Formats: sequence, C-alpha cells, structure tokens
Amino acid sequence: MAYTTSTDLFSLVQLGPYTLPNRIVMAPMTRNRAGEGNVPTPLNAIYYAQRATAGLIVTESSQVSPQGFGYLATPGIHSPEQIVGWQEVTDAVHSKGGRIFLQLWHCGRISHPSLQIDGALPVAPSAIAPAGNAQTYTGSQPFVTPRALELDEIPSVIDQFRQGAKNALAAGFDGVEIHGAFGYLIDQFLQDGTNQRTDSYGGSIENRARFLLEVTETVCSVWGANRVSIKLSPSNTFNDIHDSDPKATFSYAIAALNSFNLGYLHLMEPTPADIRHGGKPIPVSEFRTLYSGTLIANGGYDREKGNAAIAKGYADLISFGTLFLANPDLPERLRLNAPLNQADRNTFYGGDEKGYTDYPFLYSTTVIQ
Repeated sequence: MAYTTSTDLFSLVQLGPYTLPNRIVMAPMTRNRAGEGNVPTPLNAIYYAQRATAGLIVTESSQVSPQGFGYLATPGIHSPEQIVGWQEVTDAVHSKGGRIFLQLWHCGRISHPSLQIDGALPVAPSAIAPAGNAQTYTGSQPFVTPRALELDEIPSVIDQFRQGAKNALAAGFDGVEIHGAFGYLIDQFLQDGTNQRTDSYGGSIENRARFLLEVTETVCSVWGANRVSIKLSPSNTFNDIHDSDPKATFSYAIAALNSFNLGYLHLMEPTPADIRHGGKPIPVSEFRTLYSGTLIANGGYDREKGNAAIAKGYADLISFGTLFLANPDLPERLRLNAPLNQADRNTFYGGDEKGYTDYPFLYSTTVIQ
C-alpha cells in the first residue's frame, strides 16, 4: 500500500489482507510474565484481549528456539505447550474482534550459558561480547563472549525462524513480525559493530544484510508475504549495538525489503537514550522515500504527533508502547482526547496482574475481562 496524506489515526487502513478499524498499533513489549517452560498463561490472554481495540496487536518477543532464549519468563514459540498457550491468547483477542501478530525473536549473543541447553555459549555472527549483564536464574551476571556461528550452521538457525513461523500459524495468529531490531541476532548480523565475518555473511552491506533477507524469505514461504512484517531500529544503541554508517546500512536493507511486498515495515525513531549513548539519530521520515509499502513508526508518539506523521506521509500507522501498557482502551482515549493513565515503571517486568491487567478503562473502575 502506498502511503497517503489524507488520513489520521482513526481512519480505516488496509494492511495485507486485513482491513483495520484504525491505525493505532500496540507495539511489542516484553513483560516477563510467561509461566513455567516459557508458556503463555491465562493472565497473558486477559492482558492482550483487554487491548483488542487496537487496529493491530503485535505481541511481546517470542523466542523461536531454546537457543534464542535470553530473558527470564519470556514466552517461546517452539514447544507444543507454548503453541497451546498462545492459542488461548489468539482466541481471546479474536473473541473481542482484534487482530494479533506474533513477534519472532532470537536473542543471539544477548543471552548467557546458564540460559542455554547444557550451558552452551550463546551464538552470534562474531565472537564479540556485549557490554552489560544478563539476568539469569541466579541473578545478574556479565555477558560472555558468544560463539561465532559456523557458515554451515546458519541455515539451521534460519530454519528456527521457519519453524517458529509454522508454530505461530498453528497457534492462530493473523501474521508475524520478525524482530530485526534492538541488537538481537538479526541486528547483530546487519551492523558492522557486531559482525566482523569475512565470509558471505560479513564485510559488505550486501553480505551483512543477507541473514535478514534470508530469514524474511523463509518466513514468507510459510505465511505469504502480506502477513509477514519486520521491525528495524536504525538509531538504536541498546544491547551495545552500533554501525559505522547506519544510514547506508539501513537504507540498503530497507530498499531491499521492497521486493517482498511485506504486510508492513516497523521502524523505530531515535530515542534520547540512543543519543546519550553515541548513536547517530536518523528519523523514520528519512527512510520513507526508500520504502514503497506500508510503514509503521514507533517511538515517542502521542495523538498529535501520530496524526501529524500520518498527515505528512511519514508513516501509515503508529505503534504505541508504554501508552498501551497503561491504557488498555487507548484507541478510545485517543479518539476522545481523554485523560490517560500513567504507567507504573516499577511493574513493567515480571510480577502478577498488578501493573499488567489492572489498569482501569475510561468508563469503568473495574477490570474488563
């Protein structure tokens, strides 16, 4: 879909095969509330169903394999039990008339041996340790130097995304979003600060983008391209990620993605944290002319900024993170320009229903389930 300048957050939009009632997207947000075995729970189903008035929900990141695991209590999409758990979530959202995509995730080097099967090293394109600490079952521990993937191993990692995509289809999702952002495995291949390979997956921008494009092709073979999307974060510095020329790297990757006719491309705006940590801020608007399909923008948007971005043609839809966390009925609140609940940062990660399913709706002080 070519972008338009005659709409706003509250207008209909065609996204792949789906006609969405508004252009307000619930962004993926890790909440660390999966159950034993990284299985989604009934509480997760309530949380997502509460937010089903979004034009589209994109779930929190869901690891495609045990190797892709990097954070405690995050849901996976690689076991039969996880598929069943996610099916409860998709059923709950669909019962409320919503549409929901699963975000496919592999953490790569952002993990720890204690989180891997048999204490294996996390994998990455190159053996470069990230700065910072992993959160493990025994507390915070420094990240380790990962093991560089052998060339002949890479197809099997790509196949993990294929299987994750198949499992998401079995779980009843409406589509999938490939997580290519925030310094995780796909991003690690793409950016030259983490990719120092000298084979066909390293060196030139074309080679470093190969893993991203091959994963995308593989996932499209499962779902069809118009129900597949990808998230990128060109200015991000989180997880010690960096590139010598992010404008050139991401311009190439974004232009190359045009050939797939994806459901959408999801791009992050630069954040104050990115700038503080030496990132090179590149607004989403600078990539708009490179991408001919549907574009979702995320990062620091509110009602006024979202409508302005759509009116100027910088984006087709806007995704909201913290605002959706604290306001399960965010589309209605934005439509009415009503007061917004304030998010409690102390309850963002882990815990129970507090700060998760207990935020009030505009027209009720009780939680709607």
